[in-house]
Amino acid sequence: MVQSISKLLGALLAILLLYIVPAAQAAERQDDISGLNTYHSTVRFVDMVRTKGYITPTMYNDFMRELELTGNTYEVELEHMHKKYVPDYADAARPDSFLGYYTSVYDGYYNPQILPVLFPDNQQAKLDQTRWYTMMSGDYFTVRVHNTNRTPADLYKSWLLGGVDSGKPAVTASYGGMVLNEDY
Repeated sequence: MVQSISKLLGALLAILLLYIVPAAQAAERQDDISGLNTYHSTVRFVDMVRTKGYITPTMYNDFMRELELTGNTYEVELEHMHKKYVPDYADAARPDSFLGYYTSVYDGYYNPQILPVLFPDNQQAKLDQTRWYTMMSGDYFTVRVHNTNRTPADLYKSWLLGGVDSGKPAVTASYGGMVLNEDY
C-alpha cells in the first residue's frame, strides 16, 4: 500500500517536473517577449507623437494594432500635460494687484478628452486635420499600457500556487516626454 502511494506520488512529481514546469516557464518567457514588444511599440508611438506634435487616427490605430499582435488585450491611458503661464496676483479679485511674475501650470488631458478628437461621432475622413489631436512644443505626453487579460503564465502561476492571483498585470509599459515640435 505504501509502495503504491509512493509510486503514484513519484509519477505525479515526474509529470509536474517534465511537463508542467517547462510549460509554465515557456509561458513566462512569452509574457517577457510580449512586454518587450509592448514597450517598443509604446516608445515608437510616443516618440513619433513627441516629434510631430500631434496624434492622428491612423497613428493611434497603428499603435493599437501593434499591441494586438502580442495576443493580449490592453488598456491604454494617454496623458497630455499642456503647459500654460498664469499671472500671480496678491488678490485674485483685483487685476491691479499683479505681482509682476507668472507661474507655469499644467492642464491635464486624458482619454476622455483626446479620443473624441481622434474619433468624433461625425463622418469626417480619417485624413481630415480636424481629427488630429494637436499639442504644443513644451507640453508633455505620456502613454501607460497594461494588459487586461489573464495570460497563460498567470493561469499556470495561479494553478501551481493553489489559486493565488497577484492581481498585477503581466505586461505593462509606460513612456513619455516633452513634445519637441509642432509640425501641423
